[in-house]
Amino acid sequence: MGTRAAAIYLAHLNPLTNAHEKIISLLEKDYRVYIFPVRFVKGNQEVNTRSFPFPYAVRKAMIESVYGDCNKDIMVLPTYAFKSPFVKYFPPIFSPYSWHLRTQIINAIEEEDFVSYTGNAAERIMLDMYCLRPLKANRFELSASEVRTMLYDYAISENNKQIEQERTVPSWHNKIPKKTISIIEENWTIIQSFANSQDNTIKICGMKFPKNGFL
Repeated sequence: MGTRAAAIYLAHLNPLTNAHEKIISLLEKDYRVYIFPVRFVKGNQEVNTRSFPFPYAVRKAMIESVYGDCNKDIMVLPTYAFKSPFVKYFPPIFSPYSWHLRTQIINAIEEEDFVSYTGNAAERIMLDMYCLRPLKANRFELSASEVRTMLYDYAISENNKQIEQERTVPSWHNKIPKKTISIIEENWTIIQSFANSQDNTIKICGMKFPKNGFL
């Protein structure tokens, strides 16, 4: 580990995409990377929705499928967890609960010198206000929401027997790291369960939260 600084990557990773892999690999060149997939917790249960279909354990497995589960330069941690009622984290900056979450994240890294990553300008301002030292970076074109839509569309078409799986290579295969495809296929029932469901989320201050557990 030496004197390498840490890079904090707060992300949804629902699912892990080629863009995410590129970001993590770029950060790994200069930093020890701490990946914090966001979790929404009500009681002792993670809340999942159409926007957040994969539970933490599956997303962690996606990352480890690419980088291994013993990689000392890439850590995957469950610390970035909003606990219900989620409304208590608002307004951002002014809520003591949001600062407590920030402290938990900082305490989870070993290095004193750290930066954080986001390709979103608004998120960069927020990270800066939380003193998380965001890097200047450009946003990658492919978003996880686009890939999720592709997954859901494929599942719906599959259910309607509009495609022949044996002859058709799903378009989403090209958007996901090759080693991660099997993780998604092993958890395909998750995609099927949300494919035709409503997106039970609420968007506040540019952030999405599950309606279940918000109040």
